[in-house]
Amino acid sequence: MNNSPYVRAQASVTRVMLKVLAALVPAIAVYVWQFGPTILIQLALATVTALASEALMLKLRGKPQPLFLTDLSAIVTAWLIALAFPPMAPWWVIVTATAFAIVVAKHLYGGLGQNPFNPAMVAYCVMIVAFPSLMTQWPGDMRMQAAALAEHAQVFPNGPAMALDAITSATPLDALRTGLRAAGSSVASVSADPATFGSVAGRGWEWIALAYLIGGLWLIQQKIITWHIPVGFIAGLGVIAGAFWLGDSTHYASPLLHLAAGGSMLGAFFILTDPVSAATTPRGKLIFAAGAGLIVYLIRVFGAYPDGVAFATLLMNILVPLIDMKTQPPVFGHKSPRKDA
Repeated sequence: MNNSPYVRAQASVTRVMLKVLAALVPAIAVYVWQFGPTILIQLALATVTALASEALMLKLRGKPQPLFLTDLSAIVTAWLIALAFPPMAPWWVIVTATAFAIVVAKHLYGGLGQNPFNPAMVAYCVMIVAFPSLMTQWPGDMRMQAAALAEHAQVFPNGPAMALDAITSATPLDALRTGLRAAGSSVASVSADPATFGSVAGRGWEWIALAYLIGGLWLIQQKIITWHIPVGFIAGLGVIAGAFWLGDSTHYASPLLHLAAGGSMLGAFFILTDPVSAATTPRGKLIFAAGAGLIVYLIRVFGAYPDGVAFATLLMNILVPLIDMKTQPPVFGHKSPRKDA
């Protein structure tokens, strides 16, 4: 019988984080299938660095290490950094970024639940501003990955340099942004290169985006996240991309390319949905995510960086207190706070 009283089951942090990690596994598998196993080294470096940084900060703050180290939140941050960063970058880039995310963006604000900004995206923005050339070393021809794997695993600062030029290539978004700046170029002429552009948004990248979508839908089905932020982000990015594309399809890419390329699906389901730094009310989540989608498009098309998910996330994180305040539902018997403001 389904009678009251009802007791709500506890959703522990560990359980939630474990399901987020599980939802990322399909995308990691597709990543390895399309671009080789170098991403696994990236994930391992990020995970070890995150756990070491977390343990150090917990010790310095006098917090119980076993309790917080086993909640898996540091590992989720590490995996998001590894998947957002180019796997062919030098090893110290991922190590520095992960340590910065845990030490500065997380613990200096008070630890889990206190950080106003997404730690993984803080690390990404810091590194792409500080080392822009190193943050563009994405994998190219998979046939060359096996030869590069041993060099990529070289984690000694005085070791031999990697021959990155031979195994890296521009992302579809970067190639599109650069190509459209040439005189007389169009989206059709730039995207005609089969080595960079696949059938939708880049050779191999559309499959990774699909894997993120599948993992994200599973998180919604498991009630780990709600539909508001993914739908708001996809709608916000899709509507503005569609408007420009309908107005001038020669110089503006289709909304499908923008949704399938870059970090769109990773951002929609795994980054913007961070329960700590995102908006919390249902209407606020839609506003928060739609605003992020708008900023992502503006950065991609008119900005200096090929992708803007990280910057859009942080900019909308700043607005979260205002969004939550203005979208709080009225308390029964009281006036709506939106009318009093």
